[in-house]
This record gives sequence, structure tokens and C-alpha cells, in this order.
Amino acid sequence: MFLLIFTSVLMMLVYMAMGFSLCKVNKATVSHAKSLSAVLIYIMNPAMLINAFLQLEYTQENLVKIGKYFCASFLVQILFFGLLFLIFHKKYADAKYRILSAGGVLGNVGFMGMPLIASIFPDEPIVLCYSSINVTTMNLIVFTIGIYLITNDKKYVSVKNAIFNPTSLAILVSIPLFVFRVNFPEAILNAISILAKAVTPMCMIILGMRLSASRFKDIFTRPFVYGTAAFKLIVFPLFAFLFVKCMFFLDPVAKATVIVLATVPAGAVIDSLAEMYECEQELAANVVLMTTLISVITIPVMVTLLI
Repeated sequence: MFLLIFTSVLMMLVYMAMGFSLCKVNKATVSHAKSLSAVLIYIMNPAMLINAFLQLEYTQENLVKIGKYFCASFLVQILFFGLLFLIFHKKYADAKYRILSAGGVLGNVGFMGMPLIASIFPDEPIVLCYSSINVTTMNLIVFTIGIYLITNDKKYVSVKNAIFNPTSLAILVSIPLFVFRVNFPEAILNAISILAKAVTPMCMIILGMRLSASRFKDIFTRPFVYGTAAFKLIVFPLFAFLFVKCMFFLDPVAKATVIVLATVPAGAVIDSLAEMYECEQELAANVVLMTTLISVITIPVMVTLLI
């Protein structure tokens, strides 16, 4: 198990090294990452989510399992946010603590988590749907709690954006396709599958391009980066493990999926929100990059210990 997971995560870092190298040899620039991110968010990510549901045979049992997973994944994130709020809310005037709270929960559950859980459970297509649902619940939190943490101002919280965004809309399309068993021509299915499979390499290449513009000294010498990494990569997975142990209505694969997706590094969405609202942009970028680098060790260890 350890070697399988380590190899999967290591390959993701290889993709990141490709993006890093492209920029260092002047074949690409960091500014290109913005355009590639648009392709990733608006085309490839929706294709990945839709593809997950097209791979699963519809049964009422599977639909009920997905509904239960929605509740579990949403609750585990909300409750851990609550825990971090209790610990740090008195220091929220300092933006660093808000970045820590956001980075401690919001993870790369789609681009890294989905291929990771698929490699652990290759014969369980429902894990791809679980991962898609996890992406959706996190997205709901991003545009509400996440934006509030970054801005420290409720006026920026948008329920509309939480519902009407590429991820949520892709799930709203996927569920009817799944329930009504819509059959697409083989050519369309292949096109969707190709886009879905390219999501993780594209995400990691973009991260590598962003890493090329960072100073390693800044990444490795900021205490808050290590603190956020500890909460995201160790404390949150342990919290998820204890939480799902109490949820007797979840099947074992669903429980394992919650735990595995809790181990992934901080998501690039934190960096994007920090840039958008001009809040500790450098710290947010360093959190994403540092947790991604450290995760090559922590993910195999935590997953092996917890599942």
C-alpha cells in the first residue's frame, strides 16, 4: 500500500517538475499559467466530474451512497473549520491566521485526490463519484467560509457563486445523466475521458510553473507555512479518521475516501482567492507549494496508517 501511494504521489511531483523546468529553460513563463488554469477550471475539471458519473452504473443503492457521502464530506470540512475557528478566531485580525484556517481544510481533492483514490481502489468506480462530490462540497465552502476567511468581510460571501460555478454546474449535469442512464456515442465518451485523464498532469504542471517564480528561501523559512502544513497534512486527516469512525451509515469505501481526500495538500484555490482579494498572496502561494512538496511523504504514511 505504501509503495503504491508513494509512487502515485511521486508521479504527480514529476509533472510539477516538468512545469518548473519549462519556465526555467524559458520555454514558458509564469504568466502562461493563468491561461492554462482557465482551460483546467472551465473545460477539463467539468469533464473529469462528468466522466466520474458516466463510469458508474446507476442503482438506487449507489445513489443513496452518494447522498450519504455528500453529508459526510460536507460535515467533516465544516466541523474542522469550526475547530480551527475556536482556536484562532481571536487572532483573525492578522491575515496569516485566516490563511492558516483556510489552508488547513481546503485541499486539492479533485486534481490530486481523485487519481489517488482511484489508484487505491481501482475496482470501485464509485470512488470517483465520491471524489466529485467532495470537490462539490468543498466548492460550496470556498465561496462562503473560504472567501470570508480570506477577506474577513461577509459582504464578499456569495451563495450564488457557491452554486453557479463550473464545478457545481458539472455535478448538476452529471446527476441527471447518471440517474437517467443517458448513453453517449463512443466518440463523445472517449473525448470526455481524455480530458478527464489529463486533469492531474495539467494541474501539477501549472503548480510547477508557479513554483519556478518562488524563492525557495521564502517557502522553507516561514513558520506559518509549516504550521498550516501540519494542520492540513496531519491534523485534518486524523480528525477525518476519528469522524468517520463514528459514522456507521457510511460504507467502508466511503469512509476510506473521506480519509484519503483529507490527506491531500492545500488546493490552489487558496492562492487564487488570496490573489483576487490581495490577502497574504505570497504566504498563500507558499502554503500550496510547501504542502504539495511535503505530501509526497505524508500522504503515503497517513493513508497507510489510517486505512
